[in-house]
Amino acid sequence: MPLPDGTFSIGGGLLINGLASYAFFKVGQQALGQEGFKPIVALWFATFALAPGFFGPIEQEVGRALAHRRALGQGSRPVIKRVIPLTIALAVLITLVLVVASPWLNSEFFEKNAVVTLALIIGFVAYAPAHLSRGICSGSERFASYGVIMGADGLTRIIGCIVLWQAGVESLIPYAFVVALAPLVGVIITGSQGNLRTDDGPSASWKEVTPNLGWLLVGAIVAGALVNAGPIAVDILADSNQADAVTKFGNGVLLSRIPLFLFQAVQAALLPRLARLAAVNNMVEFRSGFKKLMYVVLGVAVIGIIGSYAVGPKILEVMYDGGLDRRTLTLLAVGSGIYMIALATAQAVIALHGHAWVALGWVSSMLTFVVVTAYSSDDLYLRVELGLVSASCIALAIFWFALRARLRSGATVDEESIIEAFGEQPLEG
Repeated sequence: MPLPDGTFSIGGGLLINGLASYAFFKVGQQALGQEGFKPIVALWFATFALAPGFFGPIEQEVGRALAHRRALGQGSRPVIKRVIPLTIALAVLITLVLVVASPWLNSEFFEKNAVVTLALIIGFVAYAPAHLSRGICSGSERFASYGVIMGADGLTRIIGCIVLWQAGVESLIPYAFVVALAPLVGVIITGSQGNLRTDDGPSASWKEVTPNLGWLLVGAIVAGALVNAGPIAVDILADSNQADAVTKFGNGVLLSRIPLFLFQAVQAALLPRLARLAAVNNMVEFRSGFKKLMYVVLGVAVIGIIGSYAVGPKILEVMYDGGLDRRTLTLLAVGSGIYMIALATAQAVIALHGHAWVALGWVSSMLTFVVVTAYSSDDLYLRVELGLVSASCIALAIFWFALRARLRSGATVDEESIIEAFGEQPLEG
């Protein structure tokens, strides 16, 4: 079977973005040291806990609405005009919250570096046009441009970091702004090539662009927060003399995410084919495709767990000078693997129009993480590891129940629901 359109473009962009993340952490720690790099680690995970959650659903709904209009032969510019004020309102609202919280962020999260808090705000706002642009590209089937936006983000970060390192820059401020401004580069490149253009068409109502936005927002915000919750929790719970502990734990989290990065690249590349199956209502092939995808996910999760146990400490030593034991790396891999299975199941539930179930599952998992992390242990790392594993288990249980319920009820998929489902990318950076 020939590879579907967009396989190399979308998957390649995601892989470049992911690989660049590992390189950024390596070079950044070479330049600033593990303790000096800690505010950048906090900035990194905070940015990707916020931006995909609030702007990812915008991307999903834009992609869905544009795909629907494309099928009807209608121009999509009115949809974009309708979505832009909503995107701006979200950006302004969260910016105000961050400004109010800035004294706490400065003192407790960023080692009293107020400029890093400013970088967080700028980075969050910068992802608004990035996600909107990606929604335009996916809904218009401009997959090469989608890949450019994703890939340029990661490449800009690592190239900027290398330049600063080689120039002998030891201030963390320039590194923080490399993280903050990187998402705009792909948008500028794609826009300058005319690949964000849209045609005029019938006016768009709010109902056309927001039928599932509320549920998607709730689910995406919590899912994005959960996948980045580990280092953030360690940062909050750590003593003032444990700055390097945050960086070390962040390194371990990145290592445990390797299977998850690969999975998101593969499933994003499958989007065009699954959308075509849904468009012709081929439920037999669609269910078969999802079943095969789940086998792949399970296999990748198991390999990731075994690999973390067997060679994880050695790989971490080579990549980031170590700092974590076998137990921590294995439990992080278990949590990441279960999260990956839960994410794939959640996407199937969204494709079957079970948006409310997905929101419920992610909210329940986050509450579980908070409770288990607070009361399970006094060990800094172990309590967070147990929180991540238990939270992912709760999410998977709810999504699996919801998937069976949706299938028993005779729910079907369509092209728009597929774009919503596979547009969910809580793991970025």
